Amino acid sequence: MAASNIKHWRDQLHEIIFESRTRAGRAFDIILLVMIFTSVLVVMLDSVASLHARYGQFFYTLEWIFTILFTAEYLLRLATVARPGLYASSPLGLIDLLSILPTYLSLVASGTQALMVLRALRLLRIFRIFNMHQFLGEARFLRHAIEASIKKIAIFMLAVFTIVIILGSVMYLVEHGQNGFNSIPDSIYWAIVTITTVGYGDISPVTPLGKFVAGIIMLIGYGIIAVPTGIVTSEMTRSVRQRKDSLQVCKSCGREGHDQDARFCKYCGHEL
Repeated sequence: MAASNIKHWRDQLHEIIFESRTRAGRAFDIILLVMIFTSVLVVMLDSVASLHARYGQFFYTLEWIFTILFTAEYLLRLATVARPGLYASSPLGLIDLLSILPTYLSLVASGTQALMVLRALRLLRIFRIFNMHQFLGEARFLRHAIEASIKKIAIFMLAVFTIVIILGSVMYLVEHGQNGFNSIPDSIYWAIVTITTVGYGDISPVTPLGKFVAGIIMLIGYGIIAVPTGIVTSEMTRSVRQRKDSLQVCKSCGREGHDQDARFCKYCGHEL
């Protein structure tokens, strides 16, 4: 009987904490969002010197109150899933953990309080709370396309890195180690700034041959700037034919992103 009561309690708490389909769950999520937004606002205001001088202690107290509340919420999330380790290692679980760690780290290392702005990542829950399911689906679709493009983009970036090393070294030789090109690393920095079309202007070639090489790098920059976009776009086109996702949260590990017709969690195998 006791085991049955505990299971019933966990199921009810899971519905409130992880789902937003019930009135209690929706109220919980809205209160959580307000707390997250307020805590991030407190961190930002505390970074203003004049406000810190007047209200520093008040801000400090608020930061600890929010941290204690978020810690309790995190522990409740772990308590209401059958496999807390899987939830803790999931992206949402890691974000929840990172939102409370900076305050505790501030006890041994000063300045880590600023990292509490990581709590802003938790505001992404707003899409679930206000039934913006289509936005969540699009965000997940974009993430999958980027993940599928990582290897191609990595190869592309390696090629760009090789180009800037070669052309940076050439500029060092052409400019005879002068005019800001005092070393090969300085010249490579200039090549990166130029090929990405940023162009700070803090270093510029003076010799005619140096200007010629700089022009080549600029043209290369315009030629390659659209390559990563094309890679991601092609993966998005491919993924759009395979896109099927659901916002159902697994009661065992607390993760989502299952296929629409899925009956079992693809992460832990628990029945949905």
